[in-house]
This record gives sequence, C-alpha cells and structure tokens, in this order.
Amino acid sequence: MFVIGVDPGLAVCGYAVVEKTTGGERAVTAGVIRTQAGQPVASRLAELYQDLSAIVREQAPDVMAIEQVFTNRNLVTAVSVGRASGVALLVAAQADIPVHEYTPSAVKAAVAGYGKATKDQIRYIVASRLKLAVHPEPADAADALAIALCHLQGGVGMAHLEQAGTAQ
Repeated sequence: MFVIGVDPGLAVCGYAVVEKTTGGERAVTAGVIRTQAGQPVASRLAELYQDLSAIVREQAPDVMAIEQVFTNRNLVTAVSVGRASGVALLVAAQADIPVHEYTPSAVKAAVAGYGKATKDQIRYIVASRLKLAVHPEPADAADALAIALCHLQGGVGMAHLEQAGTAQ
C-alpha cells in the first residue's frame, strides 16, 4: 500500500509517499512544494495544484492522509492552510483516491505515543522508524512522513480515540 501524506501549506506544503511492505514501512519520497510569497494567491494555488497532481500521477498512491486544518491564534495562517488543504483534497478527488484527515495531536499520538510531542521528537521517531540515515528536512516533509505513518499504523482508530477525548 502506498500512502501520500500531506502537510498542507500555501508557502510550504510537505508531501511524502510511504509504502507499507511485509518488512515494515519504507519512505519512497518526501519533500516540499514552495510557492513564492509575492505572487497572487490564485497563482500560488494553481502551482500547488500542478505540482501535487504531478506527484500523485507519478507515485500513484492508494490513499491520501492529510493533516486537518485547525485554527490556532493566527486566522490568516489558518485561511491559507485551508486553501492549500482544499487543493490537496481536489487533487485526491480527481485521482479517485480516498482521503483520511488527522489532527496534529492524533498524528503525534500515533507516531510518538504522545499527542504533544515536539517537532524534533517527531523527526527523530520518523527517521528511526523509516531507517533514514538523516532526520528528514524541512519540518514540513517530516510532518508529511509522520502523517503517512499515522495512517499506515491505523491512524483512523487514533482519530476516533481523539474525538472521544481519550488520546493525549
């Protein structure tokens, strides 16, 4: 099974494809799509769409796992992440692949066993689990790997636990 993990963002969108094999999980590819801050939002979204569509066509994932948009203190950031998330969802729909959304704390709980794990802890665990020689960089690519791993280890169950208030 191939899972594409997406950490949506307008400026930087992380993506990763992880394969589940009989021997465990294997990172196929990971990286980021960057858009230029000075460009119109519509142009940036079109660029994100084209690049993410190309990755999906090339990698042919079976499923997309994406981080759910959440509102923290910065509404402007939440809106731009929401726009990028919408583009990723459209790419998945057009490729006819199912999508599963996970909150950041559900991803952390699934991967690290603790819903408030730090970014450095997540990078370390992701590198260890996928037997990577170096910690994944940048953080958005590491997050996308973690999102894919969350799904592969039954993240759907983690999301339900979190909604019930039992995950940390």
